[in-house]
Amino acid sequence: MKRLLLLMVALGAILEVSAARIDTVAVHSTVMQRDLPVLVVVPEASTEQALPVLYLLHGYGGDECQWQEITDLRPLADRFGMIIVCPDGEKSWYWDSPLKPESRFETFVAEELPHWVDAHYRTIASREGRAITGLSMGGHGGLWLGIRHREIFGAAGATAGGVDIRPFPDAWRMHEQLGPLKKNRKRWNSHTVINEIETLQNGELALVIDCGYGDFFYEVNQNLHKKLRKLGIDHDFYVRPGRHESAYWRVSLPYQMLFFERYFGQAK
Repeated sequence: MKRLLLLMVALGAILEVSAARIDTVAVHSTVMQRDLPVLVVVPEASTEQALPVLYLLHGYGGDECQWQEITDLRPLADRFGMIIVCPDGEKSWYWDSPLKPESRFETFVAEELPHWVDAHYRTIASREGRAITGLSMGGHGGLWLGIRHREIFGAAGATAGGVDIRPFPDAWRMHEQLGPLKKNRKRWNSHTVINEIETLQNGELALVIDCGYGDFFYEVNQNLHKKLRKLGIDHDFYVRPGRHESAYWRVSLPYQMLFFERYFGQAK
């Protein structure tokens, strides 16, 4: 009898973990005139009520599946009661590139995709029900899009984010999106998160930022934290041991989702 009870408990735990589902969809972008793959994690609670949405962005070289490969998003979606949307942002850094008209991922992720998601799922279709974050390039994207589209997102974050691109002028093919730094300094200055925060007023956006001590983005994240403090903009910032790798991001995500859960609860 005892073994049967233990088996039932174990089976219940497995079923609970697997309650959420993963939808792999193609979302049409009008501005880019093509379909883009998106992974959507839908918690079991979506059948009962409208839910907040977390837009979760991948890093350079990743795709819409990167986060699901790092950690199973289904139990996290169930635990925190959020729909998780992971778009393919290619290698765009989530900009509307001034040089490549076929790369307009700011418009896609911040405007076209939320409209599509709200039309196809039971969502809280307002900024109070949307958050955005990501890792590395996606951390830049989470803050870049969150700050620039405060009418869409009420909360934004970054884990190990490339929050200041200028110290890395030859890395990750950013010059293909913006042109070489030496000849386009003004453009680079206007396309980096650490400068974009100057448009923020305190309280306009709930912010969470984290980075590992051993990460090559640690210094730029520290600089962002210091600048936010100087500007008087409230934010959560935490650091811990870790490098620029999946092991760090896997641990980071639940902490960020806890922050967003608190924001969603307060924003009701």
